Amino acid sequence: MASKKVSHSQVVMSSLMLPQHANTSGNVHGGEIMKLMDSAAAVVARRHARSNVVTARVDELRFLHPCHIGDVVTCYGKLTFVGRTSMEVLVTVTVEDVKKDEPAKMALTAYFTFVALDEQGKPQEVPSLDIETEEELRLFKEGERRYLAHKKTTTKDVL
Repeated sequence: MASKKVSHSQVVMSSLMLPQHANTSGNVHGGEIMKLMDSAAAVVARRHARSNVVTARVDELRFLHPCHIGDVVTCYGKLTFVGRTSMEVLVTVTVEDVKKDEPAKMALTAYFTFVALDEQGKPQEVPSLDIETEEELRLFKEGERRYLAHKKTTTKDVL
């Protein structure tokens, strides 16, 4: 199985926030943005694995800036780490008030872990990640640390 570059599966997805996405104060529900993030991350994972994928975990979800009705929310997704059957995707979200001539602001970040599944619903191997830049290497090492820490914790919880 050939390795694939990070750029091979990256995604950028934008959505206009409408009243059905928000509460009565006009603030977009965190769950609505999490749903957009999960969809963007799933596209990245499916592009890399070329198979069905399922969300296994969400780590370090950080709300940094509110989103309101009328804002444009953009999700940027890219692979940070790949294991044997799992993939970690960093999703960064920006929010832009298009009524103002200001740059978009960072709104959220999170790491999503997906597992690739075969046609019987069993975990299947995914291509390795071809690291090309220092930034990709740094993110890969950080992702590997999270992966090993979760693996250790999960093993303890099961025992």
